[in-house]
Amino acid sequence: MLVQQTKPRLRKFGPTDLLLSPLGLGCWQFSKARGIVGGFWPKLDNDLVHDIVRVSLEGGINWFDTAEVYGNGESEQMLAESLHAAGDIAKDAHVATKWWPAFRTASSIPRTIDERLRLLDGYPIDLYMIHQPFSFSSVASEMKQMAKLAKEGKIRNVGVSNFNARRMREADRVLKEYGLRLASNQVKYSLLDRRIERSGVLETAQELGAAIIAYSPLEQGILSGKFHHNPELIRKAPGPRRLMKGFKPHGLRQTKPLIDILERLAVQYDASATQVALNWIIHAHGDSVFAIPGASKLRHVEENVKAMGFRLTASEIGELSEMSAQVALK
Repeated sequence: MLVQQTKPRLRKFGPTDLLLSPLGLGCWQFSKARGIVGGFWPKLDNDLVHDIVRVSLEGGINWFDTAEVYGNGESEQMLAESLHAAGDIAKDAHVATKWWPAFRTASSIPRTIDERLRLLDGYPIDLYMIHQPFSFSSVASEMKQMAKLAKEGKIRNVGVSNFNARRMREADRVLKEYGLRLASNQVKYSLLDRRIERSGVLETAQELGAAIIAYSPLEQGILSGKFHHNPELIRKAPGPRRLMKGFKPHGLRQTKPLIDILERLAVQYDASATQVALNWIIHAHGDSVFAIPGASKLRHVEENVKAMGFRLTASEIGELSEMSAQVALK
């Protein structure tokens, strides 16, 4: 049976001095349904957002991931308001956010940082990331601007998101010239999407000592098993997710053997399939992989917190990994 921990063990985050919980809270859903990216989620009530952040903190989650492009700053502002509303339990909270590079040059990085800091309302940027690799500037130019922000004390650590292995090495090489190292790469990673293991991204992160931050660790909820048991829920799913391969009847049939194992292990640990899937993410590669599941309901937060309260055995991780390799969607 599962023995709950009062607080999760904190981990060293890559080459930084940050000590973070294995799971952070992804805050894309705080976008107030604004913009193309923010429109993926329904608009959440302010009090609910405050409660989601507070319960996350109470459960031992000590860091939050947001971005400029999430509602054009709405997520950053909503996160800051929620942290302030939480009071003393948020005093040691860490914030990660991201610069949006599309159709911009590296000169936009210093021009937009003050707006990030204004919206975060006193919460420092412990990790500032390039959100995706495509811009009008080189990786080297972007890293030089990020390093300048670190020197000025406007950010604490530099990360990237969705970078391939070559770009990761280039980012780290340039940062070294300024006495810094690449802190992390935030990438899509789950039991149903293990491309970073084949592309060299995971191996490169381990070589550089950088952390991996896994987004979409539940593959938009597929790994919960709820859509396998009740396919009618797919029609009610918000946003475009119902159009994804994994939600089609063939995709559900393909992944069902993995869901069966998750549910069997869930019974053993007095947990849920969701919690077992998250537990695999944060333990399959030692302490090097973190994950940022979101939460649009309080029960989602409770699921996240409980996922850090046990540890799968090496053989259980191996069993999940083997089946995952057979049924993965990507």
